[in-house]
Amino acid sequence: MLQISVTKAETLKQKPDENKLGFGNFFTDHMFVMEYTEGKGWHDARIVPYAPLAIDPACMVLHYAQETFEGMKAYRKADGSIQFFRPLENVRRLNRSNERLCMPAVDEDLFLEALKQLVSIDENWVPHIPETSLYIRPFMIATDVHLGVHASHTYKFIIIMSPVGAYYPEGLNPVKIFVESDDVRAVRGGTGFTKCGGNYAASIRAGARAAENGYSQVLWLDGVERKYIEEVGAMNVMFKIGDEVITPELSGSILPGITRKSCIELLKYWGVKVSERKLAVEELFAAAKEGRLVEAFGTGTAAVISPIGALKWNDTEVVINNGEIGALTQKLYDNLTGIQWGKVEDPFGWIEPLK
Repeated sequence: MLQISVTKAETLKQKPDENKLGFGNFFTDHMFVMEYTEGKGWHDARIVPYAPLAIDPACMVLHYAQETFEGMKAYRKADGSIQFFRPLENVRRLNRSNERLCMPAVDEDLFLEALKQLVSIDENWVPHIPETSLYIRPFMIATDVHLGVHASHTYKFIIIMSPVGAYYPEGLNPVKIFVESDDVRAVRGGTGFTKCGGNYAASIRAGARAAENGYSQVLWLDGVERKYIEEVGAMNVMFKIGDEVITPELSGSILPGITRKSCIELLKYWGVKVSERKLAVEELFAAAKEGRLVEAFGTGTAAVISPIGALKWNDTEVVINNGEIGALTQKLYDNLTGIQWGKVEDPFGWIEPLK
């Protein structure tokens, strides 16, 4: 395994008020960087002071969007120790994204070692107050200086970190979601199952339209028939219809969320019926009209669980559970965050301690 060199910052930043973190506003003192060269592999693994990147204007990532990223967190327990939640799932998903975009894989052990060394150096940045964490953003970019559509021969892999509070200003209060009928996020055969910037760029216009109309997120439909539910904004989505929890199946255009996977495993552990299948928007709104849609929520690393209080599709708006968080949604949130912050027993072996 590569040796990781360390150069510590001579001057440390002033840390922000933990009660006013927001999300993605502040960055720690250090970052991890390593290079890839075709024929040589990964090299020059290092932890260095956080600083701007110097890249050529012809750098291929700027022109052809060959890049991938991940999102994960480090959590501080009540005793002051720090832990991660299923970190190997992140590097494995990163490598699936990399394979689709013709980018090199990152060794799992090297990833975990780099992650632990970086967080250890900046461990004072892991916030202490409830509902906060250290958000971790690993990402990879193509760095060939060339204009031409093909895979790069060189790459940078970088990890940066940011202390964060709640992703949504509403916190755990239910959000209003707008069903998008015009724009599409991804199609099968494309990059929808990967975590790459192009997928998120494609979502911005619909998200802006939703925000203008007072909605927090967009509920995406499939890109071919425009009838089957896929994701909600930057999250996977689940619906409790009667006694069954239904979530769209992973068909190649949906991100395989780690929080989604964890929710499914928790629900099955509790004996709740879970179905991964196609769910038409007509079926969903019919269930709402009949009073069978009792809960809805998004799942993702940033927000963990985001309850949905209302859905609008064309001219029809439905309110779910009187606009309040449902009992199962609350139970999922309490147990997932309880495991992440070390307040609840982890029967699945999901937690990876820093030390």
